[in-house]
Amino acid sequence: MTRMHKYVAAAAFTALLAAIPAVSYAVPQGRTAHDTAAGAATATAATAVRTVTAAVTAHSPAARVVQPGEHVVAAPGFELWLTEEGKHWTTPDNQDPQFRSVVDGNIDRSEPGVSLQAEGTEEGVFYLSGVYYGGRGTASYVEVETMAGTVRGKLIELPGRPGWGAWYATSSSPVAGPDFLGKVTVYDTKGRVYSQLPR
Repeated sequence: MTRMHKYVAAAAFTALLAAIPAVSYAVPQGRTAHDTAAGAATATAATAVRTVTAAVTAHSPAARVVQPGEHVVAAPGFELWLTEEGKHWTTPDNQDPQFRSVVDGNIDRSEPGVSLQAEGTEEGVFYLSGVYYGGRGTASYVEVETMAGTVRGKLIELPGRPGWGAWYATSSSPVAGPDFLGKVTVYDTKGRVYSQLPR
């Protein structure tokens, strides 16, 4: 009977070991197994954080949906709104509404594209915006290369997947000039290029 109990106990212990993931590592000289295990746990946690971060980046939210004529305040005095005809905006130095059409034939919405409108102040603040269109997937965010670094901006679209939308961002730099701005890239919700300027 005692032998039977030993067999059952041994089988239960073997099953318990089988349920634990196998980890194999060598302990360097001068370190204990506890130190190495703690390091392995830290590395595992760091890997998990990187994986979660990558997953969040890979599934960014879609552009904000706005109603026709709904004003979006990007910064004090910098407002944008959309109509079916295109993008409207004002800046702190120019409160007269400006307009960029998407129906006048100047853009081909069947091909991926991005436009750029930039207005700067004497203090080196840039109010950036544009229209994006024609890309595959669902547009999510925009990045603008500048002499001060990469600026990340936001997107707005009208309801019902119109095939175009507007982007906006602000940037500041002590150096202002015609070469301040570089490439503009709109990304989709999976982190892929939706459209780009220049192509």
